[in-house]
Amino acid sequence: MSFFSDTLSRVKPSPTVVVTNKTAALKAAGKNVISLGAGEPDFDTPDHIKDAAIAAIKAGKTKYTVVDGIPELKSAVCAKFQRDNSLTYTSNQVSIASGGKQILFNALMATLNPGDEVIIPAPYWVSYPDMVLLASGTPVVIEGGVDQAFKITPEQLEAAITPKTKWFIFNSPSNPTGSGYSWTELKALTDVLQRHPHVWIMTDDMYEHLTYDGFAFCTPAEVEPSLYDRTLTCNGVSKAYAMTGWRIGFAAGPEPLIKAMRKLQSQSTSNPCSISQWASVAALNGSHDFIASNNATFKRRRDFVVNRLNAIDGVTCPVPEGAFYVYPSIAGLIGKSTLAGVKITNDEVFSTTVLEDTEVALVCGAAFGLSPNFRISYATSDALLERACDRIAEFCAALR
Repeated sequence: MSFFSDTLSRVKPSPTVVVTNKTAALKAAGKNVISLGAGEPDFDTPDHIKDAAIAAIKAGKTKYTVVDGIPELKSAVCAKFQRDNSLTYTSNQVSIASGGKQILFNALMATLNPGDEVIIPAPYWVSYPDMVLLASGTPVVIEGGVDQAFKITPEQLEAAITPKTKWFIFNSPSNPTGSGYSWTELKALTDVLQRHPHVWIMTDDMYEHLTYDGFAFCTPAEVEPSLYDRTLTCNGVSKAYAMTGWRIGFAAGPEPLIKAMRKLQSQSTSNPCSISQWASVAALNGSHDFIASNNATFKRRRDFVVNRLNAIDGVTCPVPEGAFYVYPSIAGLIGKSTLAGVKITNDEVFSTTVLEDTEVALVCGAAFGLSPNFRISYATSDALLERACDRIAEFCAALR
């Protein structure tokens, strides 16, 4: 009899974490690895946010807090949803957790039973299917291919819904593709969801403020108010506020669901870090001027990477509307071989060989449910992106 839980056998380690750890090990061994795997802004946390954390420490705000967030942060979250999304919530409808991942995990663990289905558009963030499996649910994946700009259609969503469907997970702009749904495109999906009142909607809006070229962000409960009572709108401070290590995510939704998530969190991590919570109050309530400046930098990097990758024979890289990722296709490279005789049979082989031969760390498309692709995070310096693109181009040019 195995010592370990059967639950553990249902999931695999996060592929992005695996790449990050492998990169760290290679760097420790003296290798000059350029990591384009982690979804983390290279900007520092703004000073007014850091100052709020320091002030909280000096004021002795270092004790346990309410399990799912201090009242001040819940109020700031309510104000954020009203200001940015025209959504009205009370503090009893808000949950604060140690990162956006815990918010999603809590909601799924609190609601899924064996046999329940969760619809997940692909390409998807690597953790969605595994969190569903951990919660004893069944992931139902819908592919939105490159020919659909990595977005699913209303017809695909309609066909995927069954009497067993409990959740539809929606992420726009997307990790890993950066593709975003317009108001019209999202309205077509919410029209489908209106016809299926047993299906709940879980939105992952983490990249809400990271958009380009005039793309207008929108979220399901904003587009279709009739879905308000069965939508959990999830977000956090990690990406737009350059606060990945602070570990604060939040969500708002129906009070019974929030209460269930609170109960679960009370028996797992309990409250998020008190200092991070006070820093997040300053992030949400303070100046957001830095976001536009950061986005201008991200857009410049996006355009550079897209142009460089599209100049490589066999690689096709669509232009994303948001986030800080590109998701190029390597369909034109499949079947070719390196000079050492390694045949590129899929994107996993491609990404592994690129790392070994050029010391550039990518994440293969298989990790996100759609191949043959790879993901690059361009949330790093211009100099590193230029060197990385040079190495990738040289690698691809040498394939035969």
